[in-house]
Amino acid sequence: MALIQCRFFSEVLGLSTSMTVILPQPAKAQIGLGGSEVSGPFPALYLLHGLSDDDSIWLRRTSIERYVAELGLAVIMPQVDVSFYTDMAAGKRYWTFISEELPYICRSFFPLSQRREDTFVAGLSMGGYGAFKLALRKPDTFSAAASLSGALDVSVNRIDEVRRPIENNNQSLYEQIFGPAGPKDTENDLLYLLKTVDPASAPRLYQCCGTEDFLYEQNIRFRDACRNSGFDLTYEEGPGNHDWAYWDARIQDVLAWLPLNRA
Repeated sequence: MALIQCRFFSEVLGLSTSMTVILPQPAKAQIGLGGSEVSGPFPALYLLHGLSDDDSIWLRRTSIERYVAELGLAVIMPQVDVSFYTDMAAGKRYWTFISEELPYICRSFFPLSQRREDTFVAGLSMGGYGAFKLALRKPDTFSAAASLSGALDVSVNRIDEVRRPIENNNQSLYEQIFGPAGPKDTENDLLYLLKTVDPASAPRLYQCCGTEDFLYEQNIRFRDACRNSGFDLTYEEGPGNHDWAYWDARIQDVLAWLPLNRA
């Protein structure tokens, strides 16, 4: 595998930002790690971080590079600050960045497939929310999306319980992201988005959450709404908390579930 720490300028954000990228590489002579014989353009997984992390966290807390070594899969891990992958009410336009600018930049930098069936997204916690928002608002772009312990019902304000409120003109972090009216029944509300998408044309969805996770009840609500609406959802739960021991194990399940050509 090739590991790239990429720093680049975003026109949408108006600043320099970063992403961590894993690209497939044949590596028969490398001791202890195989490689893939697949040549580009590569299928791509956009792998999203949580509220308190950045683009380096998946590489630092899991063995993601080793897990994808023989899959011929590129992994794109972007940096989005504490934005909830949203065009913030008082902040940067991270939704526009992640949904429009980033895929264009990545495909111009790296040999990635532009086909929907080769494009996937996954994330944990805040990133699980971002992954499902991309799947439901950009169903023509992604063929599969996975949420690990996702914050899937943001109409319930739990953000400031996880992270101490950051004051900006007397606004909490929740209000900085979603505005004073909040996200309920808007395009930032996943439960609302389920009502706006044809399940037959939506990406396949994978959802998992630990039964001891503080976001477990949110995940149950989303699971039930998803099933009632007829979406193609694979749901798994079991013992686990909101931590990297759980996510390191579950990302391996996600990779096994992705509809890759594994010939």
